[in-house]
Amino acid sequence: MAHTRINPPALFDSTRYGFSQVVVATGRRTVYCSGQVAWDADEDIGSADMGAQARRALANVERAVAAAGGGLADVVSLRLYIVRQGEGDTRAIREALLAAFPADAQPATTWIAVAGLANPDFAIEIEAIAVLD
Repeated sequence: MAHTRINPPALFDSTRYGFSQVVVATGRRTVYCSGQVAWDADEDIGSADMGAQARRALANVERAVAAAGGGLADVVSLRLYIVRQGEGDTRAIREALLAAFPADAQPATTWIAVAGLANPDFAIEIEAIAVLD
């Protein structure tokens, strides 16, 4: 399995924000994870704080990919659905991404601002695609 991250100099430096511009992946199995939120197994959300929810959602992404036999380094793409509340929220999300993914394993990522999610307590939901084997 090979994952190559490409960050062309003609595009902005997305690695400062915790993601790559392009990921080329080769593998035999592709894992599609449903959107993960901050809920734990008991549907406890923990906190309304965007950073806390982003960290918990990313931990759930890691758990979902691990259930298929992979890890965060196998994640090639993320789609973040963000209920925008303030400028500090993007910084908190950036910090959560940088903490979750080392510089050599940052997935391609799209950030999408939304009016709301399935539960009014959700501040962020994260979909993931991983390539294994």
